[in-house]
Amino acid sequence: MRKTARLTYLAAVGLLTLCSLTACANDAASTASADSGSKGDGKGTKVKIMVGGLDKVIYLPAMLTQRLGYFDSEGLDVELLSEPAGVQAETALVSGQVQGAVGFYDHTLDLQVKGKDVESVVQFSQAPGEVEIVSNKAAGDITSAKDFKGRKLGVTGLGSSTDFLTKYLAVKNGVKVSDFTPVAVGAGPTFISALQQGSIDGGMTTDPTVATILDKKAGKILLDMRTPQGSEEALGGPYPSSSLYMQTDWVNGHKETVQKLANAFVKTLKWMSTHSATQIADKMPADYSQGNKLLYAVAIKNTLPMFTKDGVMPKDGPETVEKVLKAFNPTIQNADVDLDKTYTTEFVAKAAQSTTG
Repeated sequence: MRKTARLTYLAAVGLLTLCSLTACANDAASTASADSGSKGDGKGTKVKIMVGGLDKVIYLPAMLTQRLGYFDSEGLDVELLSEPAGVQAETALVSGQVQGAVGFYDHTLDLQVKGKDVESVVQFSQAPGEVEIVSNKAAGDITSAKDFKGRKLGVTGLGSSTDFLTKYLAVKNGVKVSDFTPVAVGAGPTFISALQQGSIDGGMTTDPTVATILDKKAGKILLDMRTPQGSEEALGGPYPSSSLYMQTDWVNGHKETVQKLANAFVKTLKWMSTHSATQIADKMPADYSQGNKLLYAVAIKNTLPMFTKDGVMPKDGPETVEKVLKAFNPTIQNADVDLDKTYTTEFVAKAAQSTTG
């Protein structure tokens, strides 16, 4: 049985600098008390999950599952917490502050070579959902990743998946990692402000930030990886990104709880595949639309192709992620990664059976 998981967690300071949207996401998510998930299985089991940005469309299944009532129907009392970058969610998980994290799968590989066993138990996506945006001022000079040299490029956080992917795109196009400067700017208003003020020449971000930038005419899309086709073109294959990942020891010791989580998330993914972007947007907290419901629905529509319908790891996805990381990460370049230990399909397979019919 193959396994995966991925974690990420930056500094709490980044959260404070983010817009009130992320703060509101945090408030809207809190549904459980502090003693989550540490006890045994059973009805009302409390679980804390850290999300690398609850308001980001790429992590939409986390909040949507709660809004649809699927955690409750599984007998779970889930507390969703939010940090502005996936690397912060990773740190929260590894430190034991939470039992699960919603973030990019690629961190499971990075952590494995650092001696941490983490695995993806539900794979939300088959593409990164990321977009490389360039400022209007720099658009004439940056026409491809070959032009990254000498540039300041925004990422959510250093060591985050946006950081990983930016480095890969650079190296793939003949630009050394040392030839450009990654700048941690978070997402949402902090990213947009950095782009408009010239603190960055471009950067990697997701919806709804992408939709807002285009609406404001503050930048232009250089690379679009919100679809499987876009992932294939930019990265050479499917790139499993957003997922629910957990520490392997915790998974093995709490299989009933993990199964309930998988059941809830797989129900959500199936629900998403049969409903429109507008219907999905209507289920989300009002603050997520930032006062523009139409634009928020557009952001969801543009990102929907990245999601799986069943939570299953896409075929050849782990190999693509390993190839990407080995291109620039010296630690992984010199290590043998056991991909079978980075994800599991055990729980989503059972979830599919329970939701059939």
